[in-house]
Amino acid sequence: MGLFDNALQDAIPGGSLAKPVMIALGALLLKKMLTHESAPAPQTPPQSGGDDGGLLGGLSELVSKFQNAGHGATIDTWIGSGPNRPIQPGPLGSALGQTTISDLARRAGVSEQDLLNQLAQALPGVIDKLTPNGRLPTAAELGMRQP
Repeated sequence: MGLFDNALQDAIPGGSLAKPVMIALGALLLKKMLTHESAPAPQTPPQSGGDDGGLLGGLSELVSKFQNAGHGATIDTWIGSGPNRPIQPGPLGSALGQTTISDLARRAGVSEQDLLNQLAQALPGVIDKLTPNGRLPTAAELGMRQP
């Protein structure tokens, strides 16, 4: 998971995230780790980069969730160049949906509120690091990434 691991390390000043947040971010962004979704997401073809194969789908779905919840401008700042607009735990929970938050909190072994508080701090930086070219990476770009 080279790209994902690097994004986790670089997203927060000091480079460390609590293990529950890392688990939740992995489940949120790496599509193959999510087993309970309300509607099946479009399948992306397997990537030559190995473990990054689910990342493109996870990022795309996350962008869609934010856009559908009225927070497209916020996630656009995380993807684009420039400062990342913060998000509060409440709007983040609304964008992700209650089922997703419940599933992530259970996987991470933390309360939903703790998870939302930590994700609100970490997610902008992680998305920023996963989109270094100011846009979602292409499947080919993910395949070229080296661990």
